[in-house]
Amino acid sequence: MHRITGRAGDDSLIEMSPTDSFNDDLNGYHPHGSSSTASLQHGQSGSPLTPGVCLETCESLGSSLASLAPSDHSDSPHFETQTLERINALTGIDKQQHSKDSVFFRDGLRRIDFVLSYVDDKDGERKQERRKVYEANLVKVGLELETEDKIESEDGKTYFVKIHAPWEVLATYADVLKIKVPFKVNDIPDNSEMPMNWLSTPFRLPEHIMQPEPDYFTAPFDKSKADFFLIDNKDTFFPPSTRNRIVFYILSRCSYIREDCGDRDKKGIKRLLNNGTYTAAFPLHDSRYWTRSRDVNCDSERYNLYKHWARFFCFFKEQPLNLIRKYYGEKIGIYFAWLGFYTEMLLFAAVVGTICFVYGFLTYDDNQWSKEICSEEIGGSIVMCPLCDKKCGYWKLNTTCNSSWQSHLFDNVATVFFAIFMGIWVTLFLEFWKRRQARLEYEWDLVDFEEEQQQLQLRPEYETKCTNRKLNRITQEPEWVLNRTATDLMGKWFVCWVTVLLWISLIIACIIGVIAYRLAVYAAFASIMKDNPTTQLEVVGPYITPQLATSVTASCINFIIIMILNLMYERVAVWITDMEIPKTHLEYENKLTVKMFLFQFVNYYSSCFYVAFFKGKFVGYPGNYAYMFGSKLRNEECDPGGCLIELTTQLVIVMTGKQVWGNIQEALLPWMRNWWGSRRARSHPESLYSRWEQDHDLQAFGQLGLFYEYLEMVIQFGFITLFVASFPLAPLLALINNIIEVRVDSWKLTTQFRRPVAAKAHSIGAWEEILNGMAVLSVVTNAFIVAFTSDMIPRLVYMYAYQPQGEMNMEGYINNSLSVFNISEIPAENRPDDEENPSWFNSSITSCRYRDYRYPSGHERQYSHTMQFWHILAAKLAFIIIMEHVVFLVKFFVAWMIPDVPSDVRARVKRERYLVQEYLHNYEVEKLKIQLSKQNNEECTCTPMIYPSLSKHEVLSECL
Repeated sequence: MHRITGRAGDDSLIEMSPTDSFNDDLNGYHPHGSSSTASLQHGQSGSPLTPGVCLETCESLGSSLASLAPSDHSDSPHFETQTLERINALTGIDKQQHSKDSVFFRDGLRRIDFVLSYVDDKDGERKQERRKVYEANLVKVGLELETEDKIESEDGKTYFVKIHAPWEVLATYADVLKIKVPFKVNDIPDNSEMPMNWLSTPFRLPEHIMQPEPDYFTAPFDKSKADFFLIDNKDTFFPPSTRNRIVFYILSRCSYIREDCGDRDKKGIKRLLNNGTYTAAFPLHDSRYWTRSRDVNCDSERYNLYKHWARFFCFFKEQPLNLIRKYYGEKIGIYFAWLGFYTEMLLFAAVVGTICFVYGFLTYDDNQWSKEICSEEIGGSIVMCPLCDKKCGYWKLNTTCNSSWQSHLFDNVATVFFAIFMGIWVTLFLEFWKRRQARLEYEWDLVDFEEEQQQLQLRPEYETKCTNRKLNRITQEPEWVLNRTATDLMGKWFVCWVTVLLWISLIIACIIGVIAYRLAVYAAFASIMKDNPTTQLEVVGPYITPQLATSVTASCINFIIIMILNLMYERVAVWITDMEIPKTHLEYENKLTVKMFLFQFVNYYSSCFYVAFFKGKFVGYPGNYAYMFGSKLRNEECDPGGCLIELTTQLVIVMTGKQVWGNIQEALLPWMRNWWGSRRARSHPESLYSRWEQDHDLQAFGQLGLFYEYLEMVIQFGFITLFVASFPLAPLLALINNIIEVRVDSWKLTTQFRRPVAAKAHSIGAWEEILNGMAVLSVVTNAFIVAFTSDMIPRLVYMYAYQPQGEMNMEGYINNSLSVFNISEIPAENRPDDEENPSWFNSSITSCRYRDYRYPSGHERQYSHTMQFWHILAAKLAFIIIMEHVVFLVKFFVAWMIPDVPSDVRARVKRERYLVQEYLHNYEVEKLKIQLSKQNNEECTCTPMIYPSLSKHEVLSECL
């Protein structure tokens, strides 16, 4: 039975079912409140109908529609068109013109604040009962409902329940949620003119897009003082984003079983969506994104966002943050504000990083050690010891010529400068963001949001589990609390974190597997590529070495493993966070953030940490090599050019691969799903494709939609800060990605997703603390990369202390950095097989070289570390200490110099608080005067002449 529900005068549920089809057309589209069944619903304006007229109208429509009942010809392609024409003739409404962009009920007056959809299953009696009770309870709390029959949907099987919140409901819950509303126009002059402001003209957007509404002083709404606020029109006083937020708050807490059952757990739209009672629940977009709505009452803000924000060719324009906030809410607005600010700051890091890279390129010819490696006299005469057992032969140093030149691009003096610069940059970024965030908090009415509002917004999943009430020490009001025993808390805590540790252990096991792959495959590559590759590949042959092939393939395999583990762990993290039953949405997101980031940190960065700090550090020397976990696989060595180029390769593959895959996944997948899901609608006349049906076919923007966006950007932030000393171009790649990311995120949010439920957030939450932690860690990691992964310190020690001629140059550095080993002392199990040795190797070669600082054979301390090794180690440790102290000192000084809240914002906040107190006091005084005046004039019959033509609000405003 199809139901048309509404809020009647006695709060009863109205049910009408004259026939089983076309019942919704009894409501008709009457934009001026004509005599239709919709007029019986509470809150509709227009002339009241007498019972006789109503009965006559219903009977007339019922008898006329009876002739349209399905018959043997109902399958005819013209049946729907004929039916529509008959309905339009009866109701005087052209549905084709009204429904396409309408965001109002059929009376054309009441705005649709939320839409529920469902499909009537054959075996859905329980679902039908739940819907009936749930919708009846919604009506009891004051919401008004209107249902669209399935025969009017484009798929012919989906019902749509449209929900409208009247003024009384909005005012009541705005009071409960302490929503701030305007009470006075902001009278503080804006003196924030920037010097040479005309230079930013090409990047600006129109003023009506950047500032969609005037600036007001605001205060938390109080229903009992409604005339204190600037209420010109009750229908438009609360914007659509606030309306849908209030309605969702009600939907999340409304029960779907009868009160006599007493089961507190059976409530909320989320459970009804999970058990299939409803298929979707969403607020409506106000128009199609590519054209304005033809309804003059619609602002078409979605169209404005698409035109000025979501298109890629707007990448150089500023973001309309106020319009984003107005349409999507503060939580989404603060994300795009942070992303835009992060992208702007990346521009400075990208410029400096590019300059450092160009410096390395311009000093290419000054690279003395690479010249020695590549020369036939030095590099061509140095025979190196095998890099693995049995399958690796002896090789000449000049085979690493190309990797040595490539390493110089990133491993030079500018690397040290850039590492120090990035330590200061990250501090400036975080401090300036705090100031930007403080300004947004004030402009978006989020000051004191945490204390006043967040605690009121308990998660419905938490509320349903509460059984006791406890007095809150702060508010001195009773609140629901969850009865948790110490054993229960410890048990859940233990299970949650043991699960996290098990998954982290799985990541480490996968990384160890990749390392084993590198060791095993290197021997295979070395055996296959032992002949000179230039005989087969003249152009790229010199660049394809066993080291490069191993590094690239291992990095690609590691990236695939990272993606697979991410998909698996996301479900686990959500499951264990649900099990903890957090109290508020903020607490839920913070708990999930910690678990997900801890996992992602290990997943994405562990391979980079291995290459940077472990590879080539615990190798041993010929005759006494170190093996991985007692296996037959020798620990990896670094090239004579250093391990930095391998860290760069690993960083480029993982970072670039993640960004490319992320953009494809974010943009292409929603588009393909929408394209496939709306294939039936494409053959349907566009004029019959209603606003709610168009939005229903879009993708749902989940509660954790922004969580994954933040996570993606924070992981990228780690790449450009933790390992930036190895790849100065990382900020440039991040900048290019973020320019695309802003437009991809805005495009998919505006065109491919349903309108999210508006939510408030005063900051980026736990991500801010994570960014601060990574900023501190980045100073340490970059200092260690420069000291231990780069060859910068050994070169400087050689140039200043061990240069034979005492000159300030690098001549002889390569010979000095390689130790000598007697080939005859290599154990038989370590010697290469005869067929693995190159053709130039013969018995006249009695020694080989390896990368270390050890005494040669025959010395009284043979194969032990030389004094130069200890000098270099002391220099490395001294560099780490000095760099960390200098950078941290500058960081703390900069943080101290830059206040978190701008002075003008602090003054505005104080003035607003002062005005709230003053105006409320004056309001109460004037209200008391009016009441006393009425009491004194009760016996007076004359008409009062003071403010005869002004409303009550205007009188009070004038008095104030």
